[in-house]
Amino acid sequence: MPVSVTRRIISAEAAFRAVEAAVARGRERGVAVVAAAVDIGGDLVACLRADGAFAASISIARDKAYTAAVFGASTDGLSNALKDNPVLHHGIAIRPGVVLFGGGLPIVEDGAVIGAVGVSGGSEDDDRECARAGVAAALAA
Repeated sequence: MPVSVTRRIISAEAAFRAVEAAVARGRERGVAVVAAAVDIGGDLVACLRADGAFAASISIARDKAYTAAVFGASTDGLSNALKDNPVLHHGIAIRPGVVLFGGGLPIVEDGAVIGAVGVSGGSEDDDRECARAGVAAALAA
């Protein structure tokens, strides 16, 4: 019986593409955002802060990415999945580094989560759209 497993993780190159694309989409939308890309364990691989983005958005973007990676779901999708169980929703929400509002998306390659992108600094719609751009760029070969 094997005592180890192999897991794929996002490369630094793909993470850099993701954060650059997310921040660029923010510029297109007229918002200064922070984008973070993490690996499957939620560890930071890349982070980019647009000129004028709030300093507080750095940790929020990273937490959104962490949440999406370790749960394998979008941050707001996870919140919606938990909404019918208020005790569980609250219990998950108070965990350190967990964010349950829009802007965090897992990066899925061939059915496997390899990392995630989190974006903060705009509205939830802005953050979601920027995260989508980041995921698309990460997966572009």
